[in-house]
Amino acid sequence: MTKRRVGVYVLCVLGVLLVGVSAVWLLRGDAETIDRFETVARPAKIHPDYADTVIPPNICPMNFVVDEPGEKYCVKLTSKQGKPVEVFSRSPGIVIPVKPWRELLGQNRGEKLSIEVYVKGTGGVWRRFAPVENTVAAEPIDAYLVYREMPVYSLIWSNMGIYQRDLEGCDETVILHNRSFGHGCCNCHSFLANSPAHLAVNVRKGRTGKPPGGLLIAEDGAVTAVVDTTTAFNRIPAIYLAWHPSGKAIGFSTNRIHQTFHLWGENRRATDSLSDMGVYLVTSNVVTTSPDIARPDRLETSPAWSADGRWLYFCSAPTLPIERYLEFRYDLMRVGYDIDANTWGKPETVLSSTETGLSISQPRVSPDGRWLVFCMAEAGGFPVFDRSSDLYIMDLTTRAYRRLEVNSEQAESWHAWSSNGRWVVFSSKRPDGLLARPYFAYVDPEGNARKPFLLPQRDPAFYDACVRVYNCPELVTGPVPLSRRRLLRGLYAPAKARRATLDPALAWPEGKTGATTTSVPRTR
Repeated sequence: MTKRRVGVYVLCVLGVLLVGVSAVWLLRGDAETIDRFETVARPAKIHPDYADTVIPPNICPMNFVVDEPGEKYCVKLTSKQGKPVEVFSRSPGIVIPVKPWRELLGQNRGEKLSIEVYVKGTGGVWRRFAPVENTVAAEPIDAYLVYREMPVYSLIWSNMGIYQRDLEGCDETVILHNRSFGHGCCNCHSFLANSPAHLAVNVRKGRTGKPPGGLLIAEDGAVTAVVDTTTAFNRIPAIYLAWHPSGKAIGFSTNRIHQTFHLWGENRRATDSLSDMGVYLVTSNVVTTSPDIARPDRLETSPAWSADGRWLYFCSAPTLPIERYLEFRYDLMRVGYDIDANTWGKPETVLSSTETGLSISQPRVSPDGRWLVFCMAEAGGFPVFDRSSDLYIMDLTTRAYRRLEVNSEQAESWHAWSSNGRWVVFSSKRPDGLLARPYFAYVDPEGNARKPFLLPQRDPAFYDACVRVYNCPELVTGPVPLSRRRLLRGLYAPAKARRATLDPALAWPEGKTGATTTSVPRTR
């Protein structure tokens, strides 16, 4: 080896050592040896509450704030395998280093993760709080979360967007924001089997009227169509969406929604005055339905497919005057559909509101087809505005149902399954009754849920200052393979625009169509 090569080799070794020393320094910061401490019998108060729960092995660091007075803080994370992670901080905000965190979780699937908190008081004495234990699940969570983020009060569509968040890291990126199309509305996105390659999202035109908007469909990295879904059947476009497992169709409801605002209690209610169910056939550009799920005397909404695609689940309530919104109670229904033959069965009641005394909404079937999670509240079909809303789970093999273990005193809604069926995400207003936040919970093979935890953020105190809400959270296996610019190009491209046609085979009794096209007599 030449002297020059020896010199280069020595420099490389020194560089690696320096990087290693720097890494240790960054990890320990103001570290010191804690030889003596006083023991506190209770666990330390922290927020968010990341204690006594089950966490994914691939989740990003769960940074938190220690709500105990002190001058210096130390947190020690330990498990059965691997090196402990130790973090010192002069502030109560604890930021856990990413690489050691990932290594610790990755080596301890199915094991306990212990969190010990130490706080140094003004007298220079350390206090060691009782440790808390979380369990690292064997099964990972899908790598990305997609949600709509908007202001807490949204009387107009002034500032809303659909975002995606890396759950293994902390990066958030915009998929689509309404400032790019005249502050129109972008809502109710849907993915095919948790795949980011198949996206459907409703876009309503903005103040300028351009682009005209419609049902934006993106498949395999390209915008394939922007569909005007209105037909003679539905003068109102598709609102709530659900991809058929085959990818050949999108179930939808078409809703005329009214909001009422209150001076006290819940700040608002949303109520359908008209709604029907239909299916958009992607390849043929046809809207089809059955008169049995588009009745003028019923409100049909909240589409969700069974795992095998043979059943379309939905919710249905009698049509009543809007003034009687506290009497709106929806039944859980399903109807058979053969997508290849384009034929319908007869609707059947899965769970009646008469039996429960509550209104049912937002059914979502697990990927294995066994479980169905749904909301029940005192009234209505918009559980995010009803603090009585709780999540329930039904075993579809027996139709036995029960209240899920994740509920709080505030509204729970907008739930979705992970691709492996072991995780659910949902929006909850449990922190303050006003701001909906995304929470995750592990669900075991028998349908039992563990304590939910809040979406972690890079800044431990992020939620202390955030006054925006998250709704429609959907778990997907990777990032959407389309940039915001490419989505906008497709949205504005005349070549992508199409007008859906109505299924010519539809035959309506007495020449009548659905509730969204007829004037229904109202009685008070």
